[in-house]
Amino acid sequence: MTDEFSSYRWLKKGWTGTHETVCHRTFDYARGDVHVNTAESSHALIRRGLIGIYHNVSREYLHRYLWQFDFLWNNRQLNDGERTILAVKAAEGKRFMYKDPLVEREYIKTREKKEGGEQLEPF
Repeated sequence: MTDEFSSYRWLKKGWTGTHETVCHRTFDYARGDVHVNTAESSHALIRRGLIGIYHNVSREYLHRYLWQFDFLWNNRQLNDGERTILAVKAAEGKRFMYKDPLVEREYIKTREKKEGGEQLEPF
């Protein structure tokens, strides 16, 4: 299911299933099960989060932000407490690191040698 955007027309060529569209220009937003409201709501959640919370997201970490919004969307019926418990249980036994600890440890050692003393904060 898509809207009338012309780029979606190529879907008919390689798609074996059905392709239904809604035409927003004629105020056709839903016909029975045919609608794009779910996709538009999900995109609105992402857009509000990126503009309102994070302001700027690097391409390198964009997938992580999208994972977070995917989690929020899929658990939108839960309240904040239930969602937090679910996230903590999912993260149990896992380490979330941006840097390789071995590389960071080696960096600290080289800084200590250069500066001739103990380096308390590596960065």
